[in-house]
Amino acid sequence: MVFPVILPKVAARWLFTFYRAAKKLRRHAFQLYYRNTAAIAKPPPPSSSAVSQQQAGVAAVAAFNPDAGSAIPNAAGRTIVCDMHGALLRSTALFPYFMLVACEGGSLLRAMLLLCAFPLVWALGEQRRGGAGVRVMAFVTFAGLTPRDVDLVARAVLPKHYMEQLNAVVYGSLWLPARRNVAVTSAPRVMSEWFLKEYMAADAVVGLELQHVMIGRRRYFTGLLSGPATTGPSELRQKALREALGAEDDLMADVGIIGHSTSPLDQLFVPYCKEVYVVSRESTKNDKLPRDKYPKPLIFHDGRLAFLPTPAAMLAFFLFLPLGVILSVIRINIGIVLPYKINFAVGAVFGVRFRVSGLRAAPRAPADDDDGEPQLQQQRRGVLYVCTHRTLVDPIMLSTALQKPVPALTYSLSRLSELIAPIRTVRLTRDRARDAETMSRLLKQGDLAVCPEGTTCREPYLLRFSPLFAELADDMEPVALDAQVTTLYGTTASGHKWLDPVAFFANPVPSYRVEFLGAVPREWTRAGGRTGVEVANWVQRRLGEALEFECTGLTRRDKYMMLAGNDGVVAK
Repeated sequence: MVFPVILPKVAARWLFTFYRAAKKLRRHAFQLYYRNTAAIAKPPPPSSSAVSQQQAGVAAVAAFNPDAGSAIPNAAGRTIVCDMHGALLRSTALFPYFMLVACEGGSLLRAMLLLCAFPLVWALGEQRRGGAGVRVMAFVTFAGLTPRDVDLVARAVLPKHYMEQLNAVVYGSLWLPARRNVAVTSAPRVMSEWFLKEYMAADAVVGLELQHVMIGRRRYFTGLLSGPATTGPSELRQKALREALGAEDDLMADVGIIGHSTSPLDQLFVPYCKEVYVVSRESTKNDKLPRDKYPKPLIFHDGRLAFLPTPAAMLAFFLFLPLGVILSVIRINIGIVLPYKINFAVGAVFGVRFRVSGLRAAPRAPADDDDGEPQLQQQRRGVLYVCTHRTLVDPIMLSTALQKPVPALTYSLSRLSELIAPIRTVRLTRDRARDAETMSRLLKQGDLAVCPEGTTCREPYLLRFSPLFAELADDMEPVALDAQVTTLYGTTASGHKWLDPVAFFANPVPSYRVEFLGAVPREWTRAGGRTGVEVANWVQRRLGEALEFECTGLTRRDKYMMLAGNDGVVAK
């Protein structure tokens, strides 16, 4: 009889204690884990004012509330050692970034194998530094890949996902004001080093190292890990920290930041920090860094996956993929076979969202005179539709909106895309004189669509417009096109371009917006005394305002040199 009476009281007391602890934790963005005084040389006795200031600072940290704007650990002019996953990034999970490398640098088969290995990874411990779970993910992800494959993913794919996971408080209040920044990652160093140094201006990166082997003249990763970040002799750890901290004599960093779910015993840098703080769980949930606060504008990125590939998201993706391929084939055939008048309705039935605005009636044909003969006047040239470039199906969506086929100028379109295109496509040669002659001839035959950016851009930015179109036509109409996807991007810089239309229409609900902005005023054309560059810049600004995109001076070459290491020209 005593046990049933005592048990509810004990349970209630424990629940109340946990509630108070959780409520207190939510108020703290940083918690002081320990102050390492034993390893610090004892300085001269501080003054009473300095002692009071130090005590006030520690008290402020213990009661830090990001919503109230209270004090945070002082990082100005100090050396910061920051755990990447869980501190600098809001996410503590390593699996999504291994999955990105496996899928984008390897193949869907490798990604499926990594997903099948996740139960084992979870059981062994996904986040423990150098643990068996990390080693399993590294082997499945990297075995057989070349350094170039991994480098392309590290430069073109991972930075977007890293940037979206940055912790605003840690980055803005600790990382930026610090004198020297050292990042420690639980994943292989090659995955994050380029991002941390190029975007975050990190002074040093400490992480796991991948072994490789030479086969012929090429290097391949074995998938095995080594290096000072794993469990090993203290000499290796001290050497890594000495290099990271700039060979300081005392080997002591001022402040160390770790994630809430990371065990301090798994962090090699904890014994070498004077102060160590733990980022609270609530801070990692709410403190997302807004786009306008990014270290650098995120304009270019590559890869097919349009979502962070967590285990649940990847499982849903693989389950949907067969249906997505079937839907893609049906949607593509709708555009090829069916007439324009019923494309809207049939496409909507199969999940394609299409919105058109600003479309005006076509100009009337020349009127006859009193004798019934047409008036003698110069033959009217076609309208040049100047479009933004989001995917390869932009001209097809334009033709669907106009309810008539409009020829499109292309640069490096795959042969398969040309064969299945329901409209006429004309390749440009990048020879200015020849391209000008081609455009003039096509405009004499009728309307024409052109994308002056010369390449696609996924983010809300417009690349520099080539002024060639403005030098050849005075009857122009800007058309703002924007595409939205949730699963797969319909563009690529280093992958298979022939899959672009298939990937776009394989999304559960692909959407397109087509907005006609009206004819370019005569005073903003060559006939009105403007130069081609002035006209191109005016059209770019007009389209940027309509889409709420930012205009840039970057070009096609800039994109492909960053994402693929080439100038973007596809050999015939």
